[in-house]
Amino acid sequence: MHTLTKIDTLLEARWIIPVEPATTVLYDHAIAIDKGIIKSILPIADARTHFKAQQVIRLNDHVLIPGLINLHTHAAMSLMRGLADDLPLMEWLNNHIWPTERQHVNAGFVTDGTLLACAEMIRGGITCFNDMYFFPEACAEATLKAGMRAAIGMIVIDFPTAYASDADDYLAKGLALRDQYHPHPLLTFCFAPHAPYTVSDKAFTNILTYAEQIDAPIHIHIHEIEDEINRSIESNGMRPIERLHRLGLLGPNLIAVHMVHLTDHEIKLMHQQGCNVAHCPSSNMKLASGFAPIAALLNQGVNVGIGTDSAASNNRLDMFEEMRLSALLAKAVSGQADALPAHQALEMATLNGAKALGLGEITGSLAIGKAADITAIDFSDLNLSPCYDPISHLVYAAGREQVSHVWVNGRMLLQDKQLTTLDTFELQNRAAYWHERIDAT
Repeated sequence: MHTLTKIDTLLEARWIIPVEPATTVLYDHAIAIDKGIIKSILPIADARTHFKAQQVIRLNDHVLIPGLINLHTHAAMSLMRGLADDLPLMEWLNNHIWPTERQHVNAGFVTDGTLLACAEMIRGGITCFNDMYFFPEACAEATLKAGMRAAIGMIVIDFPTAYASDADDYLAKGLALRDQYHPHPLLTFCFAPHAPYTVSDKAFTNILTYAEQIDAPIHIHIHEIEDEINRSIESNGMRPIERLHRLGLLGPNLIAVHMVHLTDHEIKLMHQQGCNVAHCPSSNMKLASGFAPIAALLNQGVNVGIGTDSAASNNRLDMFEEMRLSALLAKAVSGQADALPAHQALEMATLNGAKALGLGEITGSLAIGKAADITAIDFSDLNLSPCYDPISHLVYAAGREQVSHVWVNGRMLLQDKQLTTLDTFELQNRAAYWHERIDAT
């Protein structure tokens, strides 16, 4: 008699889209999970004869995908959602965001803002995010409370804040935090110099030295607006990408955020150096930064992931919206309807983000041996009927409101659209507290 293998969880679904191999759709399949790891992906009938699960979850109208990866955000800025809308980037930063941060941002702000962001991201099917903000220790604690996976940014900026006094102080505090947690099953760390116009050559050189020593990504805003490039030419005699290249920062560890204004030479240089790009289409449009040449970057072989940016500049942490916009804008900008097809948009929102963060062996696709970071989307909604192609549906028709279940490392964080680790009532109270404080200034 055949002995059934004992496992923690068996997920049975109408469709499974593993992302690897590309365009693959598995019908009436199951995922076997044990101790947070994917043990097998096989037809439901076979799964029932091979495994004895403590918990069997039948998702008869659902598609299972890898958890979405938000490659660029500032989670705590959820508390500044809608604070200063419809303004140009530098006016928005200089006259509204930075003054508010100077007055209000502390560890408590970052804790509450990150928890609020985690709740929104989990409900939207996001299992991992790449963060850049002050008081990263508070972000790390909040992320673990929520149960998410994150790359915590070790922020560096040349001006003093409540968090640190100068670039060396930022670096020292970030590295101490990494040492405190490393290694951790859910947390990794990135160097997060804010932007070329706020970080000196000396600080960049120090960052590069540390990044090479510990093999950590470098996560930076760059080529977001034309004014940034013009000011770099005036002050440094070169465009920001050329400056970073001369300093040695272009390489496989670089995650270049926005990358809206690029020459053909710069696109080729990004490919030659093996750099990664975090594409943030909603933020780019809302701040009138422009349209990033994503089709050209992808055609050149550059690894491009997708980010939401912050809720202050988006104003949603909604990766379904970003996937759809990425695909549609790539077609419109390139003039090619077949540019960035749906399966590639999904890959950008999952596996490409994982690769950029150095997590490609852990998450980003559904494969045996990887972490069970999984999102379930309910396709029974009338708005999603009929369904000819579930991958196309995910990108062009479905939305975060159809996300029903989310697992990170095999732990269920969303069950039937209800958060399991966070208290929505408490989060609303904390958001109201900060709204009252900020609105009074």
